[in-house]
Formats: sequence, C-alpha cells, structure tokens
Amino acid sequence: MEQSQTPSGKRLGDAPPAMPGVAHASFAIGDVVRHRHFDFRGVIFDVDPVFNNSEEWYASIPAHIRPRKDQPFYHLLAENADSSYVAYVSQQNLMLDDSEEPINHPAIDGLFTGYQDGRYRLRREHRH
Repeated sequence: MEQSQTPSGKRLGDAPPAMPGVAHASFAIGDVVRHRHFDFRGVIFDVDPVFNNSEEWYASIPAHIRPRKDQPFYHLLAENADSSYVAYVSQQNLMLDDSEEPINHPAIDGLFTGYQDGRYRLRREHRH
C-alpha cells in the first residue's frame, strides 16, 4: 500500500528533519577570559549562541585558525599590552583567565558594578 504524500512531495508519516544541536555557553557575562592564541584578555559583556557577525569579518580570519560557526561567540571588553577595544571571539578560542587581575577598559564602569572573585557583576539596568 502506497503512503499519501504532502504537497511538497514528502510522504505522510516521515519523521521531521532533525534539529541542529544546541551549543551551550561555557562562559557567562562578567567572566574574565583569555584568548588561547593571541595575547589579550577581557570581560564578557554579551553572548551570541552561534556566529552572528558579517561574512566579511569571518573570511578575514586565516583559514587555519578560523573557528566553527556553530558555537557560542562572545563580545568582550578586551585589553592587551597596548590598548583596550571590543573583541568578538569564539568559545573554542577562549579560556578562563586565572590571573585574578581586573580588566582595564574604559567601558567597564558603564556595564559592571564591581569586580569580585575573578568576575564582574553586571549593572542591574543591563540585566534582562
């Protein structure tokens, strides 16, 4: 006996397509992290569950170190020896910073209330 088909040509009774896996964030807003390959560190102020930047930005990363897109990406108030800036970094390229040193970035006070036990507390008005 032949099964009925939907207008799209799928047979009734076929299982729906599998949903993509859900990536889980290893870090949280306020965590102080360090890049695994480059000499900078920062505090996380936002998290994207998967890549959410331009293709131009992604293509500018050398292919041999280009991260997968199907993982969390973090927005950091970052610093290195020379300057402070905002960075966008994949989860695979971050690790917790265990230096216990605060981040020296001019935007810290606008987003966070203080630094304690290796992490920053997000200001109440920025929580959702």
